[in-house]
Amino acid sequence: MRINLSRLHYPVTALGPGTRAGLWVQGCTIGCAGCVSRDTWAHDGGTAVDVDDVLAWLGDIARDHGAPDGLTITGGEPTEQPEALAELLRGVDRLRRRGEFTGDVLCYTGRDEADFHAVCHDLSGLVDAVITGPFRVTEPTDLLWRGSANQRLVPLTERGWHRYGTYLDTVATRPPLQVTVSDGRVWMIGIPRRGDLRRLETALAGSGVRLEEVSWRPR
Repeated sequence: MRINLSRLHYPVTALGPGTRAGLWVQGCTIGCAGCVSRDTWAHDGGTAVDVDDVLAWLGDIARDHGAPDGLTITGGEPTEQPEALAELLRGVDRLRRRGEFTGDVLCYTGRDEADFHAVCHDLSGLVDAVITGPFRVTEPTDLLWRGSANQRLVPLTERGWHRYGTYLDTVATRPPLQVTVSDGRVWMIGIPRRGDLRRLETALAGSGVRLEEVSWRPR
């Protein structure tokens, strides 16, 4: 089984609690206005990766850096690859049973909670929490890990309630953001607030980094 990915990244500290592994799927037909991840929309982009290779990557992180606090799955829209997503998360569950992965699984989706469960009905007990709902640029929010006020953080398991129960209404006075450079490309990880992307572009220009093209429109 293969899953179409935009990228994998470690460490991720801006999309969930602790130091996490991050997986961005490729492909999204929801296409929210103002989305900062437009590069993940096209289904014919990305790279088809064996699920077993993703699981091996998680194992390498645990061996080389210690077990990550969790896995965040975003994109792109994860529910548009439901079979591959289920296969991946069953593999993560096997790693848990062997003690090779002890963190939580957080999944972002542009669907509401009911639609998420309807499409991904094989994920019961495998996803600990979801952040649901499309991004709405007209509904800004300061809620932690969310981009607009309509989006909800929903714990789904006992582990999910333990990890996320205290964060349901947490407001971030300064949203966590990461900036990394890889293969000549600048990646922003996190949920920017209005003006953050413009400030990032200005700061990069001040350091002599000129962006020739962007996958987002500064807001």
